[in-house]
Amino acid sequence: MNGILGDIPVRVGDRVAVTMLLTTVDEPGALEAYIYVPVDHSRRLKVGLPVQLLNEAGELLASTKITFVSPQVDPETQTVLAKAAVPNANAQARLRVSQQLRAQIKWGEREGATIPFLNVTRINGQYFAFVTENTGKGTVARQKMVRIGDNVGNDVEVLEGIKPGDHLIVSGTQFLQDGAPVTEQAAPPQSAQGAAKDTVAATQ
Repeated sequence: MNGILGDIPVRVGDRVAVTMLLTTVDEPGALEAYIYVPVDHSRRLKVGLPVQLLNEAGELLASTKITFVSPQVDPETQTVLAKAAVPNANAQARLRVSQQLRAQIKWGEREGATIPFLNVTRINGQYFAFVTENTGKGTVARQKMVRIGDNVGNDVEVLEGIKPGDHLIVSGTQFLQDGAPVTEQAAPPQSAQGAAKDTVAATQ
């Protein structure tokens, strides 16, 4: 076989035994990722689920799908082993044998609105966000109670409370009160995919 020679821990003259590792030969190309999933999520595991492999900085190194799910639970770690074939062509060989990475499994997909998590405030166990309202005499801030879902990066999913077309206030909310007059300014374009609300920077 053709491959890449690994480290050689022995030197000429060393005494060796049959079981001693002399070196390794790694064949370049596809690898197989071993993903250990907590048993709490094992019921949702199935072959074909999309997987993303990330480095410590969160950069995407490879995208693949689960190809095997173990029927057993590891009694020591209480995890279920899932495997995924990883393309690792020579021209894009960014992964190495025995490398440890972060794995993100996409359990499902649905469309929905998101807003920046920093613009959600919690009061007595309820979540609120500020939007603008045109009263006919001017624009004022309105505090609306929202029901939130999962986190999406730095954003959070909004299930109820804000409807498409509402103008979300994304700055100057620290000392903002319900009914306070505000001035709308166009906010920078959002980078979070799936955001469905117009956002504004409001100044009192």
